[in-house]
Amino acid sequence: MEIKSSWVINKPIAHRGLHNFDYPENSLPAFKNAVDNGFAIELDVRLIDDKNIVTFHDDKLSRMTNRDGYVANLRATELDDIRLKKTEYSIPTFEKVLELVNGKVPILIDIKKIGHSIVLEKTLIDMLKSYNGDYAVESFDPYSLQFFYEYAPQILRGQLSSFFHHADFDTSRHDKRLIKRLKFNNISHPDFVAYKVTNLPNKYVKNAGLPVVAWTVKSELQAQKAQNLCDNYIFEGFIPKPNDDKKE
Repeated sequence: MEIKSSWVINKPIAHRGLHNFDYPENSLPAFKNAVDNGFAIELDVRLIDDKNIVTFHDDKLSRMTNRDGYVANLRATELDDIRLKKTEYSIPTFEKVLELVNGKVPILIDIKKIGHSIVLEKTLIDMLKSYNGDYAVESFDPYSLQFFYEYAPQILRGQLSSFFHHADFDTSRHDKRLIKRLKFNNISHPDFVAYKVTNLPNKYVKNAGLPVVAWTVKSELQAQKAQNLCDNYIFEGFIPKPNDDKKE
Protein backbone atom coordinates (compact mmCIF):
# COMPACT_ATOMS: atom_id res chain seq x y z
CA MET A 1 0.00 0.00 0.00
CA GLU A 2 1.27 3.49 -0.84
CA ILE A 3 1.74 5.47 2.35
CA LYS A 4 0.35 8.61 0.67
CA SER A 5 -3.01 6.93 0.23
CA SER A 6 -2.89 4.92 3.45
CA TRP A 7 -5.25 5.01 6.42
CA VAL A 8 -2.15 5.68 8.54
CA ILE A 9 -2.21 9.35 7.55
CA ASN A 10 -5.90 9.83 6.80
CA LYS A 11 -7.82 9.64 10.09
CA PRO A 12 -7.01 9.95 13.84
CA ILE A 13 -6.04 6.69 15.53
CA ALA A 14 -7.39 5.66 18.97
CA HIS A 15 -4.53 5.11 21.43
CA ARG A 16 -4.81 1.64 23.02
CA GLY A 17 -8.37 1.55 21.75
CA LEU A 18 -11.13 4.01 22.58
CA HIS A 19 -10.74 3.55 26.32
CA ASN A 20 -12.34 5.29 29.28
CA PHE A 21 -13.17 4.63 32.94
CA ASP A 22 -15.36 1.65 32.05
CA TYR A 23 -13.25 0.26 29.21
CA PRO A 24 -9.56 -0.11 30.17
CA GLU A 25 -6.77 0.55 27.68
CA ASN A 26 -5.82 -2.37 25.42
CA SER A 27 -9.01 -4.25 26.35
CA LEU A 28 -11.56 -5.90 24.09
CA PRO A 29 -14.33 -3.39 24.99
CA ALA A 30 -11.97 -0.48 24.27
CA PHE A 31 -11.26 -1.99 20.86
CA LYS A 32 -14.95 -2.61 20.21
CA ASN A 33 -15.68 1.00 21.19
CA ALA A 34 -13.16 2.17 18.58
CA VAL A 35 -14.71 -0.12 15.97
CA ASP A 36 -18.21 1.12 16.78
CA ASN A 37 -17.04 4.72 16.38
CA GLY A 38 -15.09 4.04 13.20
CA PHE A 39 -11.60 4.80 14.52
CA ALA A 40 -8.43 2.92 13.65
CA ILE A 41 -6.81 1.32 16.69
CA GLU A 42 -3.29 1.64 18.08
CA LEU A 43 -2.44 -1.24 20.41
CA ASP A 44 0.57 -2.76 22.15
CA VAL A 45 1.70 -6.36 21.77
CA ARG A 46 3.94 -8.44 23.99
CA LEU A 47 5.09 -12.04 23.99
CA ILE A 48 4.26 -14.12 27.06
CA ASP A 49 5.95 -17.23 28.43
CA ASP A 50 4.05 -19.76 26.29
CA LYS A 51 4.80 -17.74 23.10
CA ASN A 52 1.29 -16.37 22.84
CA ILE A 53 0.93 -12.65 22.09
CA VAL A 54 -1.14 -10.39 24.32
CA THR A 55 -2.16 -6.74 24.04
CA PHE A 56 -0.62 -4.94 27.01
CA HIS A 57 1.57 -1.85 27.23
CA ASP A 58 3.71 -2.17 30.37
CA ASP A 59 6.29 -4.83 31.07
CA LYS A 60 4.91 -5.08 34.63
CA LEU A 61 1.34 -5.96 35.59
CA SER A 62 0.92 -3.68 38.61
CA ARG A 63 -0.35 -0.45 37.01
CA MET A 64 -3.17 -2.05 35.06
CA THR A 65 -4.14 -5.18 36.95
CA ASN A 66 -4.81 -6.78 40.35
CA ARG A 67 -1.51 -8.66 40.11
CA ASP A 68 2.21 -8.03 40.51
CA GLY A 69 4.91 -9.51 38.33
CA TYR A 70 5.98 -9.35 34.71
CA VAL A 71 3.79 -9.87 31.66
CA ALA A 72 6.50 -11.98 30.03
CA ASN A 73 6.08 -14.63 32.74
CA LEU A 74 2.37 -15.19 32.09
CA ARG A 75 0.75 -18.08 30.28
CA ALA A 76 -2.49 -17.86 28.31
CA THR A 77 -4.27 -20.11 30.83
CA GLU A 78 -3.78 -17.42 33.51
CA LEU A 79 -5.25 -14.49 31.60
CA ASP A 80 -8.90 -15.01 32.53
CA ASP A 81 -7.99 -14.74 36.23
CA ILE A 82 -6.36 -11.31 35.81
CA ARG A 83 -8.57 -8.22 35.94
CA LEU A 84 -7.79 -4.95 34.19
CA LYS A 85 -8.14 -2.17 36.76
CA LYS A 86 -11.33 -2.85 38.75
CA THR A 87 -13.35 -4.14 35.82
CA GLU A 88 -14.55 -7.56 34.73
CA TYR A 89 -12.22 -7.51 31.72
CA SER A 90 -8.99 -9.46 31.33
CA ILE A 91 -5.85 -9.15 29.24
CA PRO A 92 -6.77 -10.23 25.69
CA THR A 93 -4.64 -12.30 23.39
CA PHE A 94 -3.83 -10.70 20.07
CA GLU A 95 -5.71 -13.55 18.42
CA LYS A 96 -8.91 -12.49 20.19
CA VAL A 97 -8.34 -8.89 19.15
CA LEU A 98 -8.02 -9.89 15.49
CA GLU A 99 -11.24 -11.90 15.79
CA LEU A 100 -13.05 -8.92 17.30
CA VAL A 101 -11.81 -6.26 14.89
CA ASN A 102 -12.06 -8.57 11.86
CA GLY A 103 -10.94 -5.94 9.37
CA LYS A 104 -13.64 -3.42 10.34
CA VAL A 105 -11.04 -0.74 11.16
CA PRO A 106 -7.24 -0.64 10.65
CA ILE A 107 -4.81 -1.65 13.40
CA LEU A 108 -1.50 0.02 14.27
CA ILE A 109 0.58 -2.55 16.17
CA ASP A 110 3.15 -1.16 18.63
CA ILE A 111 5.78 -3.82 19.22
CA LYS A 112 6.94 -4.06 22.83
CA LYS A 113 9.78 -6.48 23.41
CA ILE A 114 12.60 -7.33 25.77
CA GLY A 115 16.00 -8.30 24.44
CA HIS A 116 16.94 -9.26 20.91
CA SER A 117 14.72 -12.28 20.27
CA ILE A 118 12.73 -12.16 17.01
CA VAL A 119 10.05 -14.62 18.14
CA LEU A 120 7.49 -11.84 18.56
CA GLU A 121 8.06 -10.48 15.05
CA LYS A 122 8.00 -13.93 13.44
CA THR A 123 4.82 -14.90 15.26
CA LEU A 124 3.12 -11.64 14.26
CA ILE A 125 3.98 -12.11 10.61
CA ASP A 126 2.58 -15.65 10.68
CA MET A 127 -0.63 -14.52 12.39
CA LEU A 128 -1.20 -11.60 10.05
CA LYS A 129 -0.80 -13.63 6.86
CA SER A 130 -4.39 -14.83 7.12
CA TYR A 131 -5.86 -11.60 8.51
CA ASN A 132 -8.19 -9.77 6.15
CA GLY A 133 -7.81 -6.19 7.27
CA ASP A 134 -5.51 -3.18 7.16
CA TYR A 135 -2.63 -3.00 9.61
CA ALA A 136 0.81 -1.51 10.17
CA VAL A 137 3.57 -1.94 12.75
CA GLU A 138 5.56 0.58 14.73
CA SER A 139 8.38 0.32 17.24
CA PHE A 140 11.07 2.30 19.04
CA ASP A 141 13.38 -0.59 18.20
CA PRO A 142 14.83 -0.07 14.70
CA TYR A 143 16.05 -3.65 14.55
CA SER A 144 12.52 -4.92 15.05
CA LEU A 145 11.41 -2.84 12.07
CA GLN A 146 14.43 -4.07 10.13
CA PHE A 147 13.14 -7.62 10.53
CA PHE A 148 9.81 -6.64 8.97
CA TYR A 149 11.61 -4.79 6.19
CA GLU A 150 13.60 -7.91 5.32
CA TYR A 151 10.95 -10.62 5.79
CA ALA A 152 7.60 -8.86 5.31
CA PRO A 153 8.32 -5.64 3.39
CA GLN A 154 4.66 -5.32 2.37
CA ILE A 155 3.76 -4.39 5.96
CA LEU A 156 3.89 -0.64 6.57
CA ARG A 157 6.48 0.31 9.22
CA GLY A 158 6.61 3.30 11.57
CA GLN A 159 9.69 4.43 13.49
CA LEU A 160 8.62 5.59 16.95
CA SER A 161 10.68 8.31 18.56
CA SER A 162 10.76 11.12 21.11
CA PHE A 163 13.23 13.15 23.11
CA PHE A 164 13.15 10.35 25.71
CA HIS A 165 12.56 12.46 28.82
CA HIS A 166 11.00 9.32 30.30
CA ALA A 167 11.66 5.61 29.77
CA ASP A 168 9.75 5.30 26.49
CA PHE A 169 12.12 2.60 25.33
CA ASP A 170 14.57 0.41 27.21
CA THR A 171 17.88 0.94 25.45
CA SER A 172 21.25 2.59 25.99
CA ARG A 173 21.59 6.35 26.26
CA HIS A 174 23.63 6.28 23.04
CA ASP A 175 20.90 4.45 21.16
CA LYS A 176 18.28 6.87 22.50
CA ARG A 177 20.25 9.80 21.13
CA LEU A 178 20.40 8.15 17.73
CA ILE A 179 16.72 7.16 17.76
CA LYS A 180 15.79 10.70 18.81
CA ARG A 181 17.64 11.98 15.75
CA LEU A 182 16.14 9.22 13.52
CA LYS A 183 19.66 8.07 12.68
CA PHE A 184 18.53 4.43 12.47
CA ASN A 185 16.16 5.06 9.56
CA ASN A 186 18.70 3.52 7.19
CA ILE A 187 18.25 0.30 9.20
CA SER A 188 14.53 0.36 9.94
CA HIS A 189 13.53 1.77 6.52
CA PRO A 190 10.32 3.27 7.93
CA ASP A 191 7.36 4.28 5.79
CA PHE A 192 6.42 6.90 8.37
CA VAL A 193 7.67 8.44 11.61
CA ALA A 194 5.59 8.41 14.81
CA TYR A 195 6.94 11.18 17.04
CA LYS A 196 5.87 12.47 20.46
CA VAL A 197 3.61 15.48 19.95
CA THR A 198 5.22 17.54 22.71
CA ASN A 199 8.58 17.20 20.94
CA LEU A 200 7.27 18.62 17.66
CA PRO A 201 8.27 20.38 15.52
CA ASN A 202 11.93 19.43 15.32
CA LYS A 203 14.67 19.31 12.71
CA TYR A 204 15.06 15.53 12.87
CA VAL A 205 11.52 14.91 11.66
CA LYS A 206 11.81 17.63 9.05
CA ASN A 207 15.07 16.22 7.69
CA ALA A 208 13.66 12.68 7.54
CA GLY A 209 11.21 13.74 4.84
CA LEU A 210 8.64 11.09 5.78
CA PRO A 211 4.94 11.25 6.71
CA VAL A 212 4.55 12.05 10.41
CA VAL A 213 2.07 10.70 12.94
CA ALA A 214 2.05 12.51 16.30
CA TRP A 215 1.55 10.67 19.62
CA THR A 216 -0.20 10.89 22.03
CA VAL A 217 -2.62 13.78 21.47
CA LYS A 218 -4.72 14.35 24.59
CA SER A 219 -6.80 17.46 23.86
CA GLU A 220 -8.45 19.43 21.07
CA LEU A 221 -5.67 22.00 21.40
CA GLN A 222 -2.98 19.38 20.85
CA ALA A 223 -5.05 17.96 17.99
CA GLN A 224 -4.96 21.34 16.27
CA LYS A 225 -1.19 21.47 16.74
CA ALA A 226 -0.85 17.98 15.31
CA GLN A 227 -3.02 18.87 12.33
CA ASN A 228 -0.84 21.86 11.58
CA LEU A 229 2.45 19.99 11.95
CA CYS A 230 1.76 16.38 10.99
CA ASP A 231 -0.09 14.10 8.62
CA ASN A 232 -2.07 12.37 11.37
CA TYR A 233 -2.16 11.75 15.11
CA ILE A 234 -2.84 9.11 17.76
CA PHE A 235 -5.29 10.34 20.40
CA GLU A 236 -6.78 9.52 23.80
CA GLY A 237 -8.99 11.20 26.39
CA PHE A 238 -11.29 12.96 23.93
CA ILE A 239 -13.17 12.24 20.70
CA PRO A 240 -11.89 14.11 17.64
CA LYS A 241 -14.49 16.26 15.97
CA PRO A 242 -15.65 15.16 12.50
CA ASN A 243 -13.72 17.99 10.87
CA ASP A 244 -10.58 16.70 12.61
CA ASP A 245 -10.81 13.38 10.79
CA LYS A 246 -8.72 14.60 7.91
CA LYS A 247 -6.35 17.53 7.69
CA GLU A 248 -7.28 20.00 4.96
